[in-house]
Amino acid sequence: MLTVSVLIRHSNWIIFHFPLSMIKSVYCLSKICILSHYSITVSSETRMMSMALSLQIITALLFITVVTVSSSPPDGFTMDLIHRRSNSSSTGRSNTYDQLRSSPYADVIFDTASRGGYLMKLQIGTPPVEIEAVIDTGSEVIWTQCLPCLNCYHQRNPIFDPSKSSTYKDLRCNNTPDHSCVYDIVYADQSYSLGSFATETVTMKSTSGHSYVMPKTIIGCSHNSSVHRRSYSGIVGLNLGPLSLVSQMGKHMQGAISYCFSPEGRTSKINFGSNAIVSGEGTVSTTMFIHKEKPAFYYLNLDAVSIEETRIETLGTPFHAVDGNIIIDSGSTFTTLPASYCSLVREAVERVVTAERVPSQHDMLCYKTDTMDIFPVITMHFSGGADLVLGKNNTYMDINGEAICLIVICGSTEEEAIFGNKAQNNFLVGYDLFSRLVSFKPTDCGVTQDIPIDDDSISAASLFQFNIKFVLFIFVLSLIRL
Repeated sequence: MLTVSVLIRHSNWIIFHFPLSMIKSVYCLSKICILSHYSITVSSETRMMSMALSLQIITALLFITVVTVSSSPPDGFTMDLIHRRSNSSSTGRSNTYDQLRSSPYADVIFDTASRGGYLMKLQIGTPPVEIEAVIDTGSEVIWTQCLPCLNCYHQRNPIFDPSKSSTYKDLRCNNTPDHSCVYDIVYADQSYSLGSFATETVTMKSTSGHSYVMPKTIIGCSHNSSVHRRSYSGIVGLNLGPLSLVSQMGKHMQGAISYCFSPEGRTSKINFGSNAIVSGEGTVSTTMFIHKEKPAFYYLNLDAVSIEETRIETLGTPFHAVDGNIIIDSGSTFTTLPASYCSLVREAVERVVTAERVPSQHDMLCYKTDTMDIFPVITMHFSGGADLVLGKNNTYMDINGEAICLIVICGSTEEEAIFGNKAQNNFLVGYDLFSRLVSFKPTDCGVTQDIPIDDDSISAASLFQFNIKFVLFIFVLSLIRL
């Protein structure tokens, strides 16, 4: 018997063979081919063949619809964040082995146990175990404390036990006696984490209620760790390194992240993919620089700092650069500038404030007052005309109601300059890794933002509804013709 083959292309070719004598016409639209067939002798054999033909068409349409709806990963999501209290600086070093080197919407949670950092909730393992980890654009590795612990600090959530997860698998390396892939991270504040690398399933729940699942994600399982402010489970590295969360998410997240840090006690957000786009009125952008000696950090170029109308240029100081001189870091609380330039900024503040100076730890510039009205507005001038006018709460901090201090810290000449998260409060901050831009938009981060509508999801749902109706129509029509 002569047959005609009809091929329907989606993620795979689907081939159907039909008797040539039954085919009247074949009409293809997009990915769907519709066949009409002649009504020939109404014998039981023909009736069965016609019914089989109709069922094959129905099956093909349903298969295409299900695959279209279920296989398309989300291109963006948002999560809530938690605010913790800490004065730590996260930018640090990581020793990994050569083998490892070769948009949805979410809330951030406020945590009064420590000061200054922001935590995200995520789940690891199968069955999933929830952890709370600091989001850190100044480091690379995703790590959590794991059992058995040689030296672990107390954390709020139960410590992850790899032996109870069916998806946990140790990575193997050839240059250690036991073939384990060990890591050793020491952060700038001397916090540290030592452990071994493994692959594990990581799940993040968006504010829309959907889950974003990342199987076989490389994480660090820490068996020896110490942090200055305890409560959280670990750290989620978000820098440009290959082991960071944003790198392991892949290209369908468009290399985009953004976050909106609110002051203490209010909800903050972190966004990925299409949800991370920063645009609209008030948005300013500056170039993201990458240094060859430290290629994982997000460098910005700070051209000047203004104290009210007094502009203090970096030009003419050792701090001056044209290819990046300050790291933007979500894991560090305060902004740090090199001592030689920082002293110029402090002197300009001192000329404005007339209140009584009071001594403080860490040589901070503090005054005996209970109002921030006496302090000058500080503006950070980044390259490309990105001028950030900072609020008083971004640059000054009340100390127990007894004094108010400038929280721009003077570091040593050897220290990296850091643009910390306190200065980023109430800005929607976006990182576009493809365009190499960092964008800032003044935003009340404690106010619920509109969640972008996922047009692809709507289209998939519409297609599903249309195909269901069309399938029923074909089925009824086939029964009538029989």
